[in-house]
Amino acid sequence: MMRCLFRTRMAVPVLVLALSGCVSLRVSSDVNATAGHPLQCHSFAWAGSFRGSSDSLRSTVANPLNESRLRAAIEANLRTVGAQPAKSDPDCLVGYGIGMRNVVDGPYPYDGGWGYGYGYGWGWGGPWGWGWDEPYVYQEGIIAVDLYDGRTHQPIWHASVNQSLAGATGDKATRKIDAAVAAIFAKYPR
Repeated sequence: MMRCLFRTRMAVPVLVLALSGCVSLRVSSDVNATAGHPLQCHSFAWAGSFRGSSDSLRSTVANPLNESRLRAAIEANLRTVGAQPAKSDPDCLVGYGIGMRNVVDGPYPYDGGWGYGYGYGWGWGGPWGWGWDEPYVYQEGIIAVDLYDGRTHQPIWHASVNQSLAGATGDKATRKIDAAVAAIFAKYPR
């Protein structure tokens, strides 16, 4: 009995670590086809910075430390595609954002059409075990990068990724932001 319990306790962390390596970031990307020219950012400048005076805004969305981390990650990735910071007349202006929102999916998990989800739902106990019909609420984090034409200020590219920074500080926040921005720039139009 003790041997089986030990194996189970060892297998669970190994399984969690193995599955965490399979998680990939989901990126959405969009290019302004009406801009009339391909995305050519040889130089860039920042379109703005976070603004906000409320404590909740500054500690979550507009955290100045995360803004600095995000700017550094964006600049590093822009340099890899051949863009350099400009003091004047940039080809592109760069906008960015970090946000978080509550998402409600429901009822969860799913009404399979056989009456599941109406009092007997699929839960840990199977189709006739215990389940739930309540909405499933979770936090969704978003990191976004926007590029604008430096002359006309028309939007030319937008990309965002689901990446939550809830509770992330220091090196953990840096790693999450770097991973998110790298995933975004994997969709950079070439």
